[in-house]
Amino acid sequence: MKSQFITDSIRSRKTFSISRRDWLRFCAAGVAGGSISGWFKTFAEEAAPRTDRRRSCILLWMSGGPSQMDTFDMKPGHANGGTFKEIDTVVPGMKFSEHLPRLAGLANHLAIIRSMSTKEGDHTRATSLAHCGYLPQGPVQFPTFGSLVANELGRSDAEIPDFVSIAPNRAISPAAYDPGFLGAPLAPLVVGSSGAAANGMNQGDDLKVQDLQPSNDAARGSLELRLEKLRAMNGRFLENYSGSPAQSYSAAYDRAVRLMRSQAATAFSLEEEPAAVREAYGKNKFGQGCLLARRLVERGVPFVEVNLDGIDQRILGWDTHNDNFSQVKLLSEVLDNGWSTLVEELRQRGLLESTLIVWMGEFGRTPKINPGGGRDHWEKSWTTVLAGGGIQTGQVVGRTSADGTSVEDHPVSIPDLLATVCKGLGIDPMKSNISNVGRPIRIVDPIAQPIKEIVG
Repeated sequence: MKSQFITDSIRSRKTFSISRRDWLRFCAAGVAGGSISGWFKTFAEEAAPRTDRRRSCILLWMSGGPSQMDTFDMKPGHANGGTFKEIDTVVPGMKFSEHLPRLAGLANHLAIIRSMSTKEGDHTRATSLAHCGYLPQGPVQFPTFGSLVANELGRSDAEIPDFVSIAPNRAISPAAYDPGFLGAPLAPLVVGSSGAAANGMNQGDDLKVQDLQPSNDAARGSLELRLEKLRAMNGRFLENYSGSPAQSYSAAYDRAVRLMRSQAATAFSLEEEPAAVREAYGKNKFGQGCLLARRLVERGVPFVEVNLDGIDQRILGWDTHNDNFSQVKLLSEVLDNGWSTLVEELRQRGLLESTLIVWMGEFGRTPKINPGGGRDHWEKSWTTVLAGGGIQTGQVVGRTSADGTSVEDHPVSIPDLLATVCKGLGIDPMKSNISNVGRPIRIVDPIAQPIKEIVG
């Protein structure tokens, strides 16, 4: 009877974990010994990692292009190396910048790709390539990667949109954030604004969906009546005009009403979190964006993008043509707190194995330091980082030369990277969607080769 009681208790839990104290308590209750065989199989099955959990992706987007040589691919002792020191990580032989100490302690959860090699050094084109996997080609409207993932992993009955973009800098490349030929239902729900003021050191309190709550003077019954009338008018309009724009509007309207009525909208109520948790992430737009990303992933949102660009009233962000080192130091401190707390919280909540984190910008920075103490655009040899579930972490892939100017081992393209992310998420990168011109387009360019060291 005791073993059956415990077996039923295990099965009734939404999330199972057993502590040393529980184990001793069960033993004291007489479960251990001869009676253990009756429930050990259930215990083992429940304690094993869940493989059926819905996967999610969090893109930490570094708008402007971060300096690889001042973050994850240091070149100490070389004239190109700059002023930062490198520090050891928990992975032997892997070293990071001194301004990323918390991430250094989590390096076993990271896969560092130091051999990115692309051809686009222009912000607009490079941002488009990194987000869509393709460069603009005539009339084809390529979707952003978040829309592609949402299309594969999302649910039609989801209360929160399947793609949420937090404080994106869309001014650089608007098309890079567009759902393209997948249509408006897969467009991102945009929360917050970008820029120096938005990412200031004491910001992060405006990450809410605007106009989600009805005005105080609108009674519930009156609101429902208005919604019914609007739905009826929209329905009559669709009967006569059923083209793509009208369908897109209808889908967006239905999505907004569903979110307005849903308890899931509390995901955006960051004030529910303990003050200590919010402080750990950092009281800035990026840190609070990472916290919001965790809350969204908990509720099953498959793709969340969090942007980090200008902070402390500096408008350039990672585009450090001048004063590179003081700016990257500030950015690194914001990044270190937000990203490391995100990893730690996902791990504690059992979500890290099902959540793939991607850290990247549109390119890197020049190894050579310019006369203004800055680094310019550099697409020939730069770094991206993957973290979390679905991949092999605690390793470095690729190698750059001693001066950082070229890739010496395992060059990786943007399609290669996106194909690797797809594999980590359980998505077939070679699946096709029919484009707006009627031509099938693969999720990722067919030339892509997933990084076997990371996803096998």
